Amino acid sequence: MSTISVVTLNKGRDAHLARLIEGLARNPDAARCPAECVVVEMGPAPEPLPETPFPLRRVAFPSAGLPLAAARNAGRAAASGDILVFLDVDCIPSMGLVPALAAAAAAHDALVCGPIRYLPAGAVRDGWQEADLLRAGLLHPARDFPDSGVRKTENPGLFWSLAFAVRATTYDRLGGFDEGYDGYGAEDTDLAFRAAEIGVPVLLAGAPPAFHQHHLSCDPPLQHFADIVRNARRFRARHGLWPMEGWLDAFARLGLIGADREPDITLLRGPSPEEIAAARVPAERPF
Repeated sequence: MSTISVVTLNKGRDAHLARLIEGLARNPDAARCPAECVVVEMGPAPEPLPETPFPLRRVAFPSAGLPLAAARNAGRAAASGDILVFLDVDCIPSMGLVPALAAAAAAHDALVCGPIRYLPAGAVRDGWQEADLLRAGLLHPARDFPDSGVRKTENPGLFWSLAFAVRATTYDRLGGFDEGYDGYGAEDTDLAFRAAEIGVPVLLAGAPPAFHQHHLSCDPPLQHFADIVRNARRFRARHGLWPMEGWLDAFARLGLIGADREPDITLLRGPSPEEIAAARVPAERPF
């Protein structure tokens, strides 16, 4: 039987991390629990984590920004499982999510993505019940997951790193995430494109969902403007097309970059604090 390592990254999301761990620990079937959970701490470590029926391993990875690619690779280096299940720290796993993703990854040499239900602000309280989160959470309209089994997508751009599983050997064969992507954006799309080049597909799994906890965000993500532009250029140089086009188009409409991205992005100015504040998503919008 394959062993499962759950890997997550944390920087200032201590309450969300505690609920992720609580979700993992709620599975009454010990055989369906992960062998371990690896927490990569990109900021100051929070208070001691709760006791769990599986080992919790903390990896110190202090960083000024959000080096997501490098932090995920650090998590993989600390993980011992045959199957790696990466969960975003904002995601509470339903009881069946991790075993379902792990089983699909054991059966298919692929990047296996699980469905996400986005929660509005205030949906998660102490003593939360999975049934309540199912009623409150909304599926993202851009991805059509099957009711059961797996469905291959021919578009690796649909890969997302919020909840996915992969064989450890496949992750290593890919070289993990490209650490040349420094900060937020495109590092996960790059992984999926490189996987497709060597015949490793993206599969959408009809698994129980992860519940994405609400947090403040911006639409477009102006707080990550410099990272997104820099990483978009790296992706274009590697794969020949622009990633994150919706965000780049929004930056152009705001007059931050030129509308024409050929042959390169033309930087006009950075976003102002007022523009970043104005882009904040209202609390009632789950995504």
